[in-house]
Amino acid sequence: MLNYVWLGLVVISFVVAAFQGTVPDIGEGAVQGAKTGVSIAIDLIGIMALWLGVMRIAQEAGMINMLARLIKPVTKHLFKEIPPEHPAIGSMMLNIAANWLGLGNAATPLGIKAMEELQTLNKSKDTATNSQVLFLTLNTASITLIPATMISLRVSTNSSDPFAIIGTSIVASTTATVVGVSAALLLGKLPLFRKNDPNRVQNDAPEAQK
Repeated sequence: MLNYVWLGLVVISFVVAAFQGTVPDIGEGAVQGAKTGVSIAIDLIGIMALWLGVMRIAQEAGMINMLARLIKPVTKHLFKEIPPEHPAIGSMMLNIAANWLGLGNAATPLGIKAMEELQTLNKSKDTATNSQVLFLTLNTASITLIPATMISLRVSTNSSDPFAIIGTSIVASTTATVVGVSAALLLGKLPLFRKNDPNRVQNDAPEAQK
């Protein structure tokens, strides 16, 4: 669907440019945009390498494990469906902590591993459980303490204060996380979304037989 959206935007742009007689400007703008994109990408290589190195040191120093232990009491109440000693808990905590530190490369395999472990608890393999939906929400709308990618982009574009975004990023990502988690918890309680809940079906089965 997204491919059709982009195709539609390109076609509309050419049609409008044809009517206005500015088709050459589109070509010039496309070439200039491509040059700018390559320039920014090259500048980002060194900056991202530096940040990833710093974050890797933090990971090896145990900062991710420390954050995972700090947020465990909160996630324990959020994911009540998951047994306390289940392997999914560890992967989930490490994934969330890595996202908090802006370690996207390290967070991705941990997130995939957590989803695989959560799927082992899923009795209906074609329907996501509440825990899977909630974890995906936390992964997508994650609190970001160090927005390394945005800082790198601001540095590459010669921002006068590339680190000024840290405060607003923390506020925005925290707000997104609170809203996302609240929506996931509230929607998970609605009959429309609970009817396919395998745990609810299992619990209601004996009552249906009576």
